[in-house]
Amino acid sequence: MMQVTSPLTQCRGVIVVGSSIFDGPTMKEMPPGDVRGYDAKTGKLLWTFHNPPQKGEFGYDTWKDGAAEYTGNANNWTVSSADEELGLVYIPFGTPTNDWYGGHRKGNGLFAESLVCIDARTGERKWHFQTTHHGVWDYDLPAAPALLDVTIDGKPRKILAQVSKQGFMYVFDRVTGEPIWPIEEKAVPQSTAEGEETSPTQPHPTKPAPFELQGSFEKDLIDFTPELRAQALEIFNRYNTGPLFTPPIEEKPTIYNPGWAGGANWMGVGVDPETGIVYVPSQQGPISIQLQRPDAARSNFTFMGSNNPVQGPQGLPLFKPPFGRMTAIDLKTGDVAWMQPIGDGPIDNPELKGVAAVLFDEFHERSLDADLGLALALDAQRGLRE
Repeated sequence: MMQVTSPLTQCRGVIVVGSSIFDGPTMKEMPPGDVRGYDAKTGKLLWTFHNPPQKGEFGYDTWKDGAAEYTGNANNWTVSSADEELGLVYIPFGTPTNDWYGGHRKGNGLFAESLVCIDARTGERKWHFQTTHHGVWDYDLPAAPALLDVTIDGKPRKILAQVSKQGFMYVFDRVTGEPIWPIEEKAVPQSTAEGEETSPTQPHPTKPAPFELQGSFEKDLIDFTPELRAQALEIFNRYNTGPLFTPPIEEKPTIYNPGWAGGANWMGVGVDPETGIVYVPSQQGPISIQLQRPDAARSNFTFMGSNNPVQGPQGLPLFKPPFGRMTAIDLKTGDVAWMQPIGDGPIDNPELKGVAAVLFDEFHERSLDADLGLALALDAQRGLRE
């Protein structure tokens, strides 16, 4: 099934149309995530941007063994952004078929999970950046890029800020695609699943700092009481765990933190064009994914993924608060200005009777301090240092 789930984008008299494609396929052959541009006055189709690329187009060779010929999804289901003055449209793309296993689509797979800048009138690609190589985490780019004009190091810059489910913000010169601050390729855990070939590295922005907790580690388990800590550890040990970009396995569920609804999502960010500050709502939203072999009579995948929420002891979250945050990021410097927890957490849970008020009131009061707020936001980097 294909549908349109987000508002269309208009730039220089062209209507840019993405799509939402059914995200639970049982076959490796699915419709592609093409984006189309139509003349706003006549309705005439002006161009089609192919995703995956077709044979002879840039990026086709990033799909091995002809996988670009049949792989689908990787579509633009969320909101795009446009710069009318420059005549450029910025399109965020999602994960290819299927979300959790890529053994049938080997290679990094452009332009899946990529931000692509195109000329509004011609559909020509001007620049791109892939935020997840060969994705098996459903880390679609979920929100409209924010466009700002700011002064950085004394120089006026036209920039773009793209938030992600991973809890990263990627910041580029929106004319050239050059990263404003370096984005490093870092080694990540590799898949052991039959037929899978995950990318040895993934992009990690050096600035801004991650705005959400990343990865699943014992030190981040709830510890409201010693008993709850012990129960949380027992649950934690049932899972495959590790840093951001830990791939799923067949033997037991793998925790994805943030999960597919975690980090930033469809709602995007708020922007103050005068101060250059961007406000990012986010949440942890961890999930678990376990690879399963489907019925060969019904599917030609080697594996599909079974997903479930990650629950802690006694109806509590597994990981420490904050469970949701609002983070203010100054894009003139790339620094976190402040972070504020959102919500009170499970203070009515009977297991927290006698400790909840103290724990959560103290947390909120202390987080208002600018220095501590920054420290809490930087806590999200801990997974990268493991």
